[in-house]
Amino acid sequence: MRFRIADTFTDSLAKLTGDEQKAVKTAAFDLQMNPAHPGLKLHQVDRAKDKDFWSARVSRDIRLIVHRTASSFLLCYVDHHDAAYQWAERRRLERHPTTGAAQLVEIRETVREIPVPRYVEVDVPASSQGAAAGGPTESRTAIFAGALDDDLLGYGVPVEWLGDVRAATEDTLLDLADHLPAEASEALLQLATGGAPDRPAPAVAGADPFAHPDAQRRFRVMADVEALERALDYPWEKWTVFLHPAQRQLVERDYSGPARVSGSAGTGKTIVALHRAVHLARAHPESRVLLATFSDALAGALQTRLRRLIGNEPKIAERLEVHSMSDIGRRLYTANVGRLNLAAGEDIRALLRQEAADVKGHRFGAHFLWTEWSTVVDAWQLASWEDYRDVQRLGRKTRLAEKQRELLWSIFSQVRSALADQEKSTEPGMFARATAKMAETAHPPFDFCVIDEAQDVGVPELRFLAALGGSRPNGLFFAGDLGQRIFQTPFSWRALDVDVRGRSHTLRINYRTSHQIRRHADRLLPTELADVDGNAEHRGATVSVFNGPAPEVRTFESPAKETEAIADWLRARRDEGYAPQAIGVFVRSLEQIERALSAVQAAGMRPVQLHDGSGGVSGWVAVGTMHLAKGLEFRAVAVAACDDEVIPLQARIERVGDDADLEEVYGTERHLLYVACTRARDRLLVTGVDPGSEFLDDLRVRE
Repeated sequence: MRFRIADTFTDSLAKLTGDEQKAVKTAAFDLQMNPAHPGLKLHQVDRAKDKDFWSARVSRDIRLIVHRTASSFLLCYVDHHDAAYQWAERRRLERHPTTGAAQLVEIRETVREIPVPRYVEVDVPASSQGAAAGGPTESRTAIFAGALDDDLLGYGVPVEWLGDVRAATEDTLLDLADHLPAEASEALLQLATGGAPDRPAPAVAGADPFAHPDAQRRFRVMADVEALERALDYPWEKWTVFLHPAQRQLVERDYSGPARVSGSAGTGKTIVALHRAVHLARAHPESRVLLATFSDALAGALQTRLRRLIGNEPKIAERLEVHSMSDIGRRLYTANVGRLNLAAGEDIRALLRQEAADVKGHRFGAHFLWTEWSTVVDAWQLASWEDYRDVQRLGRKTRLAEKQRELLWSIFSQVRSALADQEKSTEPGMFARATAKMAETAHPPFDFCVIDEAQDVGVPELRFLAALGGSRPNGLFFAGDLGQRIFQTPFSWRALDVDVRGRSHTLRINYRTSHQIRRHADRLLPTELADVDGNAEHRGATVSVFNGPAPEVRTFESPAKETEAIADWLRARRDEGYAPQAIGVFVRSLEQIERALSAVQAAGMRPVQLHDGSGGVSGWVAVGTMHLAKGLEFRAVAVAACDDEVIPLQARIERVGDDADLEEVYGTERHLLYVACTRARDRLLVTGVDPGSEFLDDLRVRE
């Protein structure tokens, strides 16, 4: 008999109290050891249409619903007595007639007419607004009225739901999707937004319905006590057990060269990266795997998630290292080159000012000198005038004549000499020397490298990674989102021999962010983004798998009024049961951080200010800048102080050299706000002081 758990079980388990969860876990372990455990008083659910549903008594009020046959024992759901029985009475476990996948199907006769959910707002075209009072509007058109049965069944729609699907409109589709199996709801949402979903593989006669890829996303065999323990310890972290078929394909595929997975915020790129690293370690028992990301804080978060994924597999953990890019660079430099003496950023800025003062005839400001040094000269490790004269300044929009470059090189060459005299290195210089050492060795320290937040990998880091594994099959795997690029200027990966053409894939299902929040945040960015090499990310077909309240976008006459409103909003979230650590408050820069701290304190809650390398703290509301929001997730997020001249930041605008630079500034400022907004799962509040940021109009619903 196979012992399995369903994702509906872990979902319901996560909603119970801590003490209730402990009792359920004990019962689950007892059932795994003895499916007929007498102490749990198993008996059939009398009113269930599926006679294989049984109830197990966990406590006086908690009941665990299982599906039991001669060959299978499935933990399906857990709740208080009446709710658990009602759930079982409304479900049936069946094999889909077309796809062959096992599905828990909601019985259609128990569902009343589906109402229009209060959360859904529809963008009504201007041409149809006048029809609202009279005839039907475009939003009430049946989207799938002409769909063929075979087509809908091919996407996994249960037979008894075909009529409801054909009658679905823009008003009802999201709520209808909540009643359907995941593969069906995702396909319908993609079709409704102009996408072309993949069809599940057709049924194979005699095949195990639980072995189908779509069944694997919701039913998993628990081979031993350790596997069950891991699944039950973190029931809210479904990704540790259940993977979407599209994600699993990317995780387990063999690649002939560097590969990249992209997708908008919330599509599971980090989850794919984690599972990919573990898959490589399992598939190659003697290998060493590097899992790297942008910052120490994100590396710490990855390490925590990794422990949840392989906590009971210490041999894999020994061969899988998690680091920030800077950290692994320092470690390998020290091990292969020697002692590292890094120059601080402020020291380099001081040298630039000093050397610039000695060069007459230029009008370059301190900011331009710093960015030209950091993104061109130092990033590309240009060692001579000829190198600087001939380099393509990708990502630098201000055009320079050769005479201007000569003046600039006279400054930069002196800075390079001063650093050499002081026996100091920059971080790009550190990576360059470590890269040279890696290129010389026949046995690199890692067989496989998996890189998360790859959109912010810079030139030095990519050269370093190319030396570590760029030429080997499966050697490099990247996960990132061009829409979240907030630190690095664009450059060509192909120029550094990292070519992901033909091995680049986009994830389109958003698991983390509600439809409403994603839809609003997506307005900040174009529907298609492309890198310098022409690899495009098409974002328009991304769909969210759950519904929620619309974001609130508000402006106030003063910071004091804004603080009061945010405090009220935070208190409302607390009253709804949101834990403090499930809430984040973000602002553009440190100059606005006091406004965020004051709002949290005014709500009677405790704020903890995030720093690079730190994460949130249980019992405290996280407060930080938008840059530090990268990679974090919260149930509720307030993005505060979105004032005019704050975002986009006026100081950046005033420093631009031409219109092309201005476009780059606006683009990265939009990316920042997008990152902050998409940290939210269920609730989003965006505020500012009148007149507010010009970006707020993009976030508001267009009626």
